[in-house]
Amino acid sequence: MSIALIGMPGAGKSTVGAALARELGVDFLDTDLMIEQDAGQLITEIFAQKGEANFRYLEEEATALALNTAGVVALGGGAILSEKVRTMLEGHQVVWLDNSLTTLFDRIKRYSHRPLLKNASVDDVREVALQRLATYQEVATWVVDGEQDVDEIVKEIITLTRQTEVIKVRSENPYHVLIGKGGFPFSSMRLASVNTTVIFHPHVLADHAANVASTMPGGVAVEVPDGEQAKTVSTLESCWSRLAELGVTRSDAIIGLGGGSTTDLAGFVAATYLRGVKYGSIPTTVLGMADAAVGGKTGINLPQGKNLVGAFHEPEFVICDLELLRGLPVEEVRSGLGEIIKCGFIADPVILQRAETSPTELCDVTSDSFAEVLKQAIQVKADVVSRDFREQDAGDVVGRAALNYGHTLGHAIEKQENYTWSHGEAVSVGMVYAAEVAQRLGLIPVEIVDQHRAILSSVGLPISYSSAKFSQLRETMSRDKKARGSSLKFVLLEGIGKTTIVADIDEDILADAYKAIAE
Repeated sequence: MSIALIGMPGAGKSTVGAALARELGVDFLDTDLMIEQDAGQLITEIFAQKGEANFRYLEEEATALALNTAGVVALGGGAILSEKVRTMLEGHQVVWLDNSLTTLFDRIKRYSHRPLLKNASVDDVREVALQRLATYQEVATWVVDGEQDVDEIVKEIITLTRQTEVIKVRSENPYHVLIGKGGFPFSSMRLASVNTTVIFHPHVLADHAANVASTMPGGVAVEVPDGEQAKTVSTLESCWSRLAELGVTRSDAIIGLGGGSTTDLAGFVAATYLRGVKYGSIPTTVLGMADAAVGGKTGINLPQGKNLVGAFHEPEFVICDLELLRGLPVEEVRSGLGEIIKCGFIADPVILQRAETSPTELCDVTSDSFAEVLKQAIQVKADVVSRDFREQDAGDVVGRAALNYGHTLGHAIEKQENYTWSHGEAVSVGMVYAAEVAQRLGLIPVEIVDQHRAILSSVGLPISYSSAKFSQLRETMSRDKKARGSSLKFVLLEGIGKTTIVADIDEDILADAYKAIAE
């Protein structure tokens, strides 16, 4: 993984890049210099004699070579306009040096070798900067204030990139999921143009919310109820009213800090207030990191069922700070493991292998095994929603609906227990139930059913439920948001990592499968 520096001409990428590479003890390459050295011409001469198209081709070749060989790479100001370059940057840490118009214009005036801005006026520079703004924001993992001293910029970049992994969600509005341990300067997120940032949080995170608010532009911390009690119409109304009191506009932003319920609520508030404002997510539970905060689904509950009101609204960023998981009750950890193990069954058998060989380590949020399966689960979800953001499964291909594995019965159990069961616990039972149904339909052998029971129970998750009659749960499942008309669809396995959707399953099979988990 390289650190790639992007930004307007005059942003200081070459100077900062060389200093950063020296500090890190790695190689540094400047793609503009690479092109000039290889061509034996200045960039202005290449533009004049061969045209911009030829230069962009050379720039793509230089970028590919640089990213494969150097620890720090400085890209030309317009390099990110190339789709090929943007694709190359995926998987690397991309730092956008953001500078004032005054600084850019002053530096461009002093350096005549910048062909597209030679003899440019302030208005010309402003226009180019505005044209590229959205692309810089899309590509950048981090935004750093380029007005600082070089030493300060280098220090900040090292802090940002050290021990941080980046997963890109390539859906309708691409964004990054950042996974690491502490040291996240929240003001370096993609909220540079925001005037007011409202952080919704539960009471237990009041101190942390105040810290986040102090680092964000116009930060204001607003407390909301904890758990599923946050996802109510009354709470939603109070959040809307608070935003109105604060004078929040469409150019401002909302952050959800907390578990999956808090990020669900904050995301839905952001999706609906003024028909949509910017949103960032900082999940503080395993379940929030592995599931709720990633994917752009937001929602609240009604008395009749869970998440019956919702919207698709993608975040600007998701920060998974593993330090926030320290001290989390073991029940909360297990709940998140339910969603992580689900990702193993639907897509990544390596997760299941880790669960089978080291279940104790998976329950330890400080262990390397836990960190790895969390990252793998986030990658699974990122890949799924990138292919099918709005759950519009095409033909025989199961898209985002695969993520609902175990949820049909799981949501019914949550509703039946008045949400005193955690989501992960309910989904755990729901997966065993789905496996029992699939086995009765001849889709999977009994060994995979047994594997469900063994893996889930090894981390302390429940694999049975008998507190309600099946008729009660069946009625609730009919009102589930995944139902279509009178047809109830189940996500089932045809094997590990292979999902299918089956509708109109014989009621006797559904009832018999429930008997198997109620014993």
